Amino acid sequence: MNITKGDWNQIKGKLKQEYGELTDDDLAYIEGREDELIGRIQEKVGNTKEEIASKIKYLLESWSSDDSEP
Repeated sequence: MNITKGDWNQIKGKLKQEYGELTDDDLAYIEGREDELIGRIQEKVGNTKEEIASKIKYLLESWSSDDSEP
């Protein structure tokens, strides 16, 4: 999974809506360190890494397709 900082800024709010217990610190993202991010979210919400990665991928794809709309 490759997340750009710009994309991340757009989707982290959606993750906070989905998982209300997440804080800005939990969602602090450094490009290239997706595994760390997923691990922090996993510890907080209890979902598997695969579930979290899938959710993030879905949000990225949704954001990208929304962004390409006129």
